[in-house]
Amino acid sequence: QVQLVESGGGLVQAGGSLRLSCAASGRTFSDYTMGWFRQAPGKEREFVARINRSGGSAYYADSVRGRFTISRDNAKNTVYLQMNSLKLEDTAVYYCAASRYVSPGSTGGNYRYWGQGTQVTVSS
Repeated sequence: QVQLVESGGGLVQAGGSLRLSCAASGRTFSDYTMGWFRQAPGKEREFVARINRSGGSAYYADSVRGRFTISRDNAKNTVYLQMNSLKLEDTAVYYCAASRYVSPGSTGGNYRYWGQGTQVTVSS
C-alpha cells in the first residue's frame, strides 16, 4: 500500500507559477513510476506528466510541455510538479499517482495508487 498526499495548490493569476508536491509513504518510493493527472469540472481526468523511477526521464502532455516540469526526490519520497506560465485552462484538481509499471504511459488505469487531489485555480 502506498499513501500519497498532495499539497501546494491554490489560487494564482494567469501567467503565474505554482509548485505542487506529493509526499509518499508506505512502500519503497523508488520502486514506482510517478505521475500527475488533473480533472477540470465537467471534464474527464487527463494525464499531465510522469517521471520514471530514477527521475532520469519525464514525459508530458502536449498541453503542458514547456511550461510544467515534473521531478522527484527519492530521498524525500516526494514528487513535484513545477507549473509556470499558468493559463486559465490549467484550472483543475491535480492528482499524483503511483504505478509499479516501468512504462505506465498516460492511462490512469495503469496507476494503482492515488492521492486525494489538490485544487489549482488560475484567474484572469
